[in-house]
Amino acid sequence: MQPLPDALAQAVIPAGVRSLLERLQSAGHESWLVGGGVRDLLRGQHPKDWDIATQALPEEVTRLFRRVVPTGIAHGTVTVLVPEGQVEVTTFRVESAYLDGRRPGAVEFRRDLVEDLARRDFTINALAFDPVGGRFRDPFGGQEDLGRRRVRCVGVAAERFGEDGLRPLRAVRFATVLDFELDPDTEAAIPGALGVFDKVALERRRDEFLKLLLAPGAVRGLVLLRRTGLMDRLLPELAAVDDAERNPRVGRSAPVLEVRLALLLVGVGEAASALDRLRLPGKTAETVRALLVHPLPAEASAWTDGALRRWLVRLGPERSELARALAQATGADPAGTLGERLGRIVAARPPLTPRDLALDGAAIMKALGVGPSPAVGEATRFLLEAVLERPDLNTAEQLEALLRQRARGDKQTR
Repeated sequence: MQPLPDALAQAVIPAGVRSLLERLQSAGHESWLVGGGVRDLLRGQHPKDWDIATQALPEEVTRLFRRVVPTGIAHGTVTVLVPEGQVEVTTFRVESAYLDGRRPGAVEFRRDLVEDLARRDFTINALAFDPVGGRFRDPFGGQEDLGRRRVRCVGVAAERFGEDGLRPLRAVRFATVLDFELDPDTEAAIPGALGVFDKVALERRRDEFLKLLLAPGAVRGLVLLRRTGLMDRLLPELAAVDDAERNPRVGRSAPVLEVRLALLLVGVGEAASALDRLRLPGKTAETVRALLVHPLPAEASAWTDGALRRWLVRLGPERSELARALAQATGADPAGTLGERLGRIVAARPPLTPRDLALDGAAIMKALGVGPSPAVGEATRFLLEAVLERPDLNTAEQLEALLRQRARGDKQTR
């Protein structure tokens, strides 16, 4: 048994999590906090998630606790609900060969903690802490790797990557998010695992990639993805583009998903294909497409306010802040002066859609003396164009006057 690190001795464990451990141990089941939660505690951070590994079988855990969700019975996992949230409780296990690079052919429950830790991906995740008994287990040197700021596979990297094709991307994601280096042997094993990576569901790839893209060290992550060949498999549409300007632009931007995705795809001929490949939520994909099709160009500094309002109509005013951030990162508006002007225009809440007009369809028909007809749509477009140029015209009286003036003009041309 290794000495208990100071960071763990001083760690504050939520009462519900500690009580869960105590109850399992009182029932005779060896139980430990494991994985990323222990890693975070060693780094002086509060874990986002709590995971427990135990000798208890799922049915034994279920009998001990009232609020249990059978989230993964076949793999030995149940979720116990505590006042602080959810805790995944998994029986010590080993796994047979992975037949498809995604899941083991079979799971065998065991009584040994070290065997359980040996199946995990990286040494910094193969850690166990028992806050009740004050015990710590680190059979694969994860604490040392944390100190050296290194992501290293447990055992032979090629074997770990062959078991789960997502692990190469997770290695790069951990190195990016934690600002760690990839162990040379771990990095060297990634190109040989790309065939297994290809078998991973697109949604699982996307989730890891987006975590990387939003990290403060996203530029390092993008470089690692390119260097290991993962980027060509993730987004082959980027294969022919130059990273020299693209990556720094991503790094300069705020960690806003739509902005960073747009920066990554600016100038990519098959950007729509890349967005489809990521299988993003519909609203997110639609916003990124709008930012790519209607960016705020450098020449917009010479546009009139009316021209900027027309651009807002095309983009969608709700996306203006994202467009401003995109323009600053690309260098189209480096000082942000154009963005400030745009912000003032948006803050004035100008009329930008037919719904914003002071005359609705019924009022327009009354003013024209007509019923429902194409003439109403034509008049609506005419009025909207007028108020886009001059928002101060958007009163019922002035819009009616514009319609009368237009009618007189039509008569004169006839």
